[in-house]
Amino acid sequence: MPPPTAPCDTTQPTALAGSAAWVAPALTAAPASQATPAVSAVSATAQWALAAGEPLFNAGQSGGLWRVVSGLVRLDQTGPAGPVLVMLAQAGDLLGFESLCGEAYQLNASAFNDVVLQPLQPANADQRQQWLVEAVLQQPQRSHDMARVRTGQVAARLGELLRLLGHLPVPLMPAALPGFARAQPLDADAVRNSLPPLRVLAEVVDAKSETVCRALAQLLPPRTKKSGPKPASGWKQAGAAASAAMGSVAAQALGLRLNRAAT
Repeated sequence: MPPPTAPCDTTQPTALAGSAAWVAPALTAAPASQATPAVSAVSATAQWALAAGEPLFNAGQSGGLWRVVSGLVRLDQTGPAGPVLVMLAQAGDLLGFESLCGEAYQLNASAFNDVVLQPLQPANADQRQQWLVEAVLQQPQRSHDMARVRTGQVAARLGELLRLLGHLPVPLMPAALPGFARAQPLDADAVRNSLPPLRVLAEVVDAKSETVCRALAQLLPPRTKKSGPKPASGWKQAGAAASAAMGSVAAQALGLRLNRAAT
């Protein structure tokens, strides 16, 4: 699978139209502190944007090395029942480091939310070795992050995922969860609108959707604007009017029969 087809400026990343069911708010420019040091001239200016749900590469394909500039990239392994989540790569992480060894990709990579990526090409053998060591050293921390996302109380797992998405400033311990919403007021509407669907959150934290829904209510303040009932469509309004008319006709017919029976 070829890489994304539209490069974006380093100050104004351009989101690509994806096939995902949900798309987070517009991407923001990556801080200068996240720039990759000592990259080749080709990769120093090129960045690519993927909308949530869009694939980056698949297992078995050959390609190059990528660095996550912003957002989260989901890494899956294909199993008998479908994709199995292995890891969530964060800003600064290297992806596809198998390419540094001349090997094909081992996992499937796709954008978990809107992401910006930087393609990398080592300038020499020393840089190749440096990036390979960096990629190996990042694995224990990401494994630790995944353990926090998938073990323990559901509210704590979800709090860790929200932190990885940039919504909570510090990791949450279960004892601190009840008072967090009061101590750290958040824009609940913006946060909730930027989240993936409930079923996706439930899959990532390995819990039931209804449990995740309750945990979100515990972690986030309620919406400021409640969504009321949707207005009836034209078809529904027409159907209701027809039903009312038929009911009126039936009532009149019944009354006429009763009057005749009484006389």
